[in-house]
Amino acid sequence: MFRLPSTATAPFCPSEVRGTVPVDPRLSGWRKLLRMAGPGLLVSVGYMDPGNWATDIEAGSRFGYELLFVVICCSLAAMVLQTFSLRLGIATGRDLAQISRAIYSKPIARIQWLLAELSIIACDLAEVLGCALAFHLLLNVSLLAGVGLTAFDTLLVLGLKGKNFRDLEAIVLGLIATIGVCFAIELILVGPDWSQIAAGSIPSLDVLKNRDALYLAIGVMGATVMPHNLYLHSSIVQTRVVAHDANGKQDAIRWSRIDTIVALFLAMLINAAILVLAAAAFHQTGYRHIADIQDAHELLAPIVGTSVASVLFAIALLAAGQSSTFTGTIAGQIIMEGFLNLKIPCYQRRLITRGLALVPAFIGVTTLGEHAVARLLVLSQVVLSLQLPFALYPLLRFTGNRKIMGELANDWYMTIVGWALFAVITVANGWLLIRLISG
Repeated sequence: MFRLPSTATAPFCPSEVRGTVPVDPRLSGWRKLLRMAGPGLLVSVGYMDPGNWATDIEAGSRFGYELLFVVICCSLAAMVLQTFSLRLGIATGRDLAQISRAIYSKPIARIQWLLAELSIIACDLAEVLGCALAFHLLLNVSLLAGVGLTAFDTLLVLGLKGKNFRDLEAIVLGLIATIGVCFAIELILVGPDWSQIAAGSIPSLDVLKNRDALYLAIGVMGATVMPHNLYLHSSIVQTRVVAHDANGKQDAIRWSRIDTIVALFLAMLINAAILVLAAAAFHQTGYRHIADIQDAHELLAPIVGTSVASVLFAIALLAAGQSSTFTGTIAGQIIMEGFLNLKIPCYQRRLITRGLALVPAFIGVTTLGEHAVARLLVLSQVVLSLQLPFALYPLLRFTGNRKIMGELANDWYMTIVGWALFAVITVANGWLLIRLISG
């Protein structure tokens, strides 16, 4: 079996946690699943961050329920790709960044690192904008002041420094639950057409013949699969202490796969809820050109008939941004440690990432005005779509290589599925980029 160079155990925020959650092999059923559950939740927040909201809102307001199947298909693709990532981490005991540094030449690994860092910054930019907009909507402060307030989320990270990884998972679960409850109430208030929801869940190529619908569908896909999540997941699954033999690892992969599918299913429901809310509140009432989160918030109250709808919308937006902040910090630590073998304190990593994201946010809001959020969110998704193939390609290569994975390598049919997804995502994101540049 291929041997990777030995490396030091990677530190996480808020503390060093690899191998800190023991899983008794004698546990069975729900007890073992609950012990293994957690990493999937941290990954899932990347699939419901503010960067997803704009595309889901525009898709729902312009085309009603017709593009709901795109959210479902993209979520299923994400489940497949994240299971590849967790398999890599459990099988090798190393994450995607560490193996890339071990396999590729130093210049190639450095390029991968730079691209991965760009994806972290782009994702954090979306979090800054989402939280800033939430502060603007909830506290009635200027958007620029809201951007400034997001700088203080570093205090949250510092406050959590002494917490263990299970506590962090519980906090993220609480934030996800907040988002879910807010949208559940929103849907009750709006009263969507469930028969149209069922119809929109069925894939339809006829809908995608419309160029604008195809553009939005690709936008939804580009905002769904986050490249930094592939690095993140391959590392955090190693927080669980499992048997190191083939049977023990296979068992860990099986339970971690369930954890991932359940967590990403919840993320799919939230993304679907955003689209359905936009379809019911805007498309059905004639507001079919809503593409801005702020406009959606302002129109919810008069359409639904109560200010509760707009308040819940803003609270969910804030929870989405804050949950992504935690996982973005952890992913940044993993990427820096894996590619550079460089360890820095968590708060320093947070300051670097947030500082680099605040600059374009301040410049954009100052020069373009308070309606710059939509444009900047699109920019963040473009950057993410450009970086995605550079994370997917090594992941698929490594998980299909028996010299690296041993008998836990992907089966041939899953390898075909993986490369097919790579081709579709790469071509679609390339088309999206060309469309954005030309238009």
